[in-house]
Amino acid sequence: MFEWSEEHQMIRSAVREFVEKEVRPHREELEHGDMAPYELLRKLYKTFGLDVMAGASFDKRIAREEAAALAPMASASDDADGASEGSSGNAGMTMLPIIELCRCSPGMVTAMGVSVGLTAAAINGKGTIAQRKRWARDIATMEKIGAWAITEPNSGSDAFGSMQATARLDGDEFVLNGSKTFITNGPYADTIVFICKLDEGNPLNERRVVQFVLDAGMPGLEQSKPLRKMGMHSSPTGMLFLDDVRVGYDRLLGETLESFGGKAGREASKATFTMERTGVAAMALGIIERCLELCVPYAKERVQFGQPIGNYQLIQLKLANMEVARLNVQNLVFRVLEMSAAGKGMSLSEASAMKLYSAQIATQVAMEAVQLFGGNGYMAEYEVEQLARDAKVLQIYAGTDEIQITHIAKALLA
Repeated sequence: MFEWSEEHQMIRSAVREFVEKEVRPHREELEHGDMAPYELLRKLYKTFGLDVMAGASFDKRIAREEAAALAPMASASDDADGASEGSSGNAGMTMLPIIELCRCSPGMVTAMGVSVGLTAAAINGKGTIAQRKRWARDIATMEKIGAWAITEPNSGSDAFGSMQATARLDGDEFVLNGSKTFITNGPYADTIVFICKLDEGNPLNERRVVQFVLDAGMPGLEQSKPLRKMGMHSSPTGMLFLDDVRVGYDRLLGETLESFGGKAGREASKATFTMERTGVAAMALGIIERCLELCVPYAKERVQFGQPIGNYQLIQLKLANMEVARLNVQNLVFRVLEMSAAGKGMSLSEASAMKLYSAQIATQVAMEAVQLFGGNGYMAEYEVEQLARDAKVLQIYAGTDEIQITHIAKALLA
């Protein structure tokens, strides 16, 4: 794939029109935390029928699995039918809203992606059919907001090794304790996937990692107010505090401890990283495209020393590097679409490489955009200031640059 198809371009135009009409007028409210993004995201889903498509796809998949459970020799045609859901058209419908939203409000993508992406994926990947029907469908359709809680105050990059949140078995129930921080959607989440260690009296580093599904308002569960942060202000981030939260096996993903034997819990959590890191490339592309869209006209119009600054080679170099970055990141996004069309997914190391480059280059482009605008670029009224703040977190969340490097190198040396 070397360019957007006609179908993609139609989708892109429609989503861009929606963003300009429905989102951009609220950019200041979103940026200053006066407005949560969820109703705008729900409106996006309803406008393009994403809620209906997500619900129908979920129901179809569940019906197929229920039929297979009753008749293990389910026909191969059912499997083939399911594979068709990974077409480049569907993948494009996922990527294009990410790109277009990031041209205006990257934080909205983070809020949306953690909910319908990470949280729903965790439940669908490890949960029973009953659990998926109970929680995942409403998240996939944006009827409810999800949060994926893994990071703790003392466990950032070392998410598993330093994890201290625990689940202790007490009769037929588990007692959950611990705190989580930097949790996207944490303040407003209806459904939370809580990742912790099973306390069986063994040393902390030997404990199994398990996952539970919690609902807002449960006794002992506290969700903080949104935290103040450098960027991504349209993505509410908070802390979670659990004090003797009691849950049954029905909230343990998979409903059995046997499913978390060995490193299964860690692997289930890591599986979501690949999806998250792939999405960062689409976010980076949206930020880069918007920087170019703002910088090119400014370079033509801004006059210094008697001529437009675009006439100076140093400014031309900045613009040329931005365009090279745009082409490279766009090609990475195209690779994701091609692999999806072929029914293939990226390995963790491939996704890490994609995320590492895209995050670094988007941050570099955004900072260069601020430099090109000079003093104006440092002012909040100029959009490049927001883009630079928002881009930086791409190098931090979903695994820092340093963690991406270790994943890539370990795969090469294995």
